Amino acid sequence: MYVAGAGVAQGYLKRPGLSACRFVADPFAGDGSRMYRTGDLARWNADGLLEYLGRADDQVKIRGFRIETGEIAAALSACQGVADCAVVARDDRGGERRLVAYVVPQAPGEALDSGLLRKKLGESLPDYMLPAAFVTLPALPLTPSGKLDARALPEPEVAGGAAGRDARTPGEQVLAGLFAEVLGVPRVGVDDNFFALGGHSLAATRLAGRARSVLGVELAVHEVFDRPTVAALAELLDTARAARTALVPVDRPDPMPLSFAQARLWFLDRLDGPNPTYNIPFLLRMSGELDVAALRAALRDVLLRHESLRTVFPDTAGEPRQHLVPADELPPLPYASEVTAADLPAALAAAASHSFRLAGELPLRAELFHLGGDEHVLSVVVHHIAGDGWSLAPLVRDLSAAYTARCDGRAPGWEPLPVTYADYTLWQRSLLGEDSDETSPLARQLAYWKSALSGLPEELALPTDRPRPAVASHRGAVLDCEIGPELHRELLAVAHAGGASVFMVLQAALAVLLSKLGAGDDIPVGSPIAGRTDEALDDMVGFFVNTLVLRTDTSGRPTFTDLVDRVRRADLAAYAHQDVPFERLVEVLNPDRSRSRHPLFQILLSMQDHPDRTLDLPGLTASVTPGDLTIAKFDLQFDFQERRDEAGAPAGIGGQVLYATDLYDAETVGRMVRRFLKVLESAVARPGTSIAEIDVLAPEETRRLAVEWAGPVREVPALTGSVPARFAERVAAAPDATALIAADGTETSYRELEARANRLAHRLLAVGAGPEARVAVLQQRSVELVVSLLAVLKAGAAYVPLDSRAPQGRWEQVMERTEPSVLLVDRAQPELEFGHRATTVVVDGDLDDLAAQPDQPPRWPSSPSGSRM
Repeated sequence: MYVAGAGVAQGYLKRPGLSACRFVADPFAGDGSRMYRTGDLARWNADGLLEYLGRADDQVKIRGFRIETGEIAAALSACQGVADCAVVARDDRGGERRLVAYVVPQAPGEALDSGLLRKKLGESLPDYMLPAAFVTLPALPLTPSGKLDARALPEPEVAGGAAGRDARTPGEQVLAGLFAEVLGVPRVGVDDNFFALGGHSLAATRLAGRARSVLGVELAVHEVFDRPTVAALAELLDTARAARTALVPVDRPDPMPLSFAQARLWFLDRLDGPNPTYNIPFLLRMSGELDVAALRAALRDVLLRHESLRTVFPDTAGEPRQHLVPADELPPLPYASEVTAADLPAALAAAASHSFRLAGELPLRAELFHLGGDEHVLSVVVHHIAGDGWSLAPLVRDLSAAYTARCDGRAPGWEPLPVTYADYTLWQRSLLGEDSDETSPLARQLAYWKSALSGLPEELALPTDRPRPAVASHRGAVLDCEIGPELHRELLAVAHAGGASVFMVLQAALAVLLSKLGAGDDIPVGSPIAGRTDEALDDMVGFFVNTLVLRTDTSGRPTFTDLVDRVRRADLAAYAHQDVPFERLVEVLNPDRSRSRHPLFQILLSMQDHPDRTLDLPGLTASVTPGDLTIAKFDLQFDFQERRDEAGAPAGIGGQVLYATDLYDAETVGRMVRRFLKVLESAVARPGTSIAEIDVLAPEETRRLAVEWAGPVREVPALTGSVPARFAERVAAAPDATALIAADGTETSYRELEARANRLAHRLLAVGAGPEARVAVLQQRSVELVVSLLAVLKAGAAYVPLDSRAPQGRWEQVMERTEPSVLLVDRAQPELEFGHRATTVVVDGDLDDLAAQPDQPPRWPSSPSGSRM
């Protein structure tokens, strides 16, 4: 693919050889002009669209960044001990495209340290250009013509298997073991990335909990995100805070209070009366010779082991308490009945819809349906006040162990649980303290949430098929939302590029969709978090899950990459304050209450990661499936679960959308699902593009807007002239219109932007910038950055952008090559650690001198190479 026209530059700065290769004569112009050889392979398709096919040279695209592998190889060849090298991009077994460096040591047989090589490269290259793997070879494979034979390069070994540096210190050794344990991989090297191996926010929370228990230190979830390798995280061990008070058995008071989460469900039960809204049903389908007596004994064993399952909630003068039902008062479970296959669905639906009376009825109900012969279905329904999604794994596991033992005529031989749910309730209250104490964790975390959720919209203004009823019926229906393996791999790549999780990428995409559907630019969603912050809770059945309000700001036309970064920062801050129960948060924030909608948010997003729930019952073929109950607690609920194949590669993301039928029809939600998938596809294809350019319309909708609903067609002349000239036309046409909106909401008009850029342009001319000069710009994203770029063009110069996130070695490298005469910085930038000959101008420094400059455009002609459109 070649590019021609007025926008083609004169060539590469000080690189005549590369310029001659890339800027070639245009055979179609006939005026001696040149065209640019992009190196891309493309073709026109039948619809007249240009279809990108790949690269024809050594430039590759990794996680949205275009990279010259030769530049990395040049830096690598300068490293001590490297005799020869090559850098290529290849897909790993997880399907992610990554950079792999192949190095030949100067000393034959020497094993080069990949960590040291990566560290050296990091001094001059940005993170996205650092190889993910290093492979040492005795020699590079060559073709008969003497060129690199890329196809003969061996595949690097998979991280988490046998590759990577070994742990060197005791702290690294323990952390490496914890990484492997939490991620379920056999081995982790100290340079392996936690999230590249399948980690996510919930896994990071579990890692922090294991570090608390094993190492006795507090590691925050955001620290796992910021330092996702064993080597980087181990550096914090010596300075990390001592672990908080561990959860241990304690004497329980009388009356025994409810946990914060239980108290909210108890209140809702009293408000609405007994109903199935908070039921958690699941089914055990069994084929074979079932020992009903052993099953009944096993259910009793499970009730005795997990106190939450035999706790009822009476009250005295409106004050509820936990009451443990004694063993001799437990009812015989399961209730048994005969049912035909035809009548089974209705029977299961009725069982799942059971309304618990929390004051005196066990929060677990089990019914055994005999279909005839050796076919049985066990319906188990747990009220949410006694369990959560994570609880189903230990419940099923313990039921399996108990049934196996009872079939053998013995009691189950499991280890006693270290604590009870009552211990957790008291520990939670003791750990958080009182909000009246300003120094307590509860008060500090509540202060964060009050600030973070200030001005939160009471309700997202999404279009619905029907008005919201005065009282929600909670009736719901489900639609699938499947994400294929290829898109899954691309989502992982975007996540890893931004140091985020796949959940955060999904959250950003959902925020884009909701904004485009009319919800505005302030998007709160709820998200469940396991709440099992102490490892003593891992094997317990109980209500521990908490709900966080995650707020996304989509204002200011950010790129999708920037939006993921916003989501990442907001989510990590929320995870750092996850101990405040949602119920307490609602009490303190006291939003306008309505029985028609959920408080603080109406849309839930979750990434399910429940542990294995497989069942092994002697003499039976058994399976565990969810019960048939579609209760809509929220307007919309997006639930996802990542899938991996046997090799650990991304195999797609299973998803469902549960919607309130009070508000939505299936057709409407189906369109919403398709739009969501389109947002994901557009975002991963061009993560550096503004979210404003992400299209959620189907082709038919686009045609309808463009043809059927279009107004009069107005011809717009082709854009000509320089950027300053075109901008001046816009200023003259609408001087007081808003040109820029800052992150804090401050607006800048075209008139003000023109004047500020003119003053800075005069300042640049005064210090030596002008036509054909180059001005390096090292500033944070801000209004001042836009002023600087426009001012450089007005001065007739060309700007050289320096990435503020890159290492200083990279800045030095770029400035050495481009030799700018002026360097623009803002006060937020750190001091440069290298020498240069450019005159430094702090754009927000001497404001009086800047204000004294003329606010009229300078009279220098703009440079064609720097400012033509």
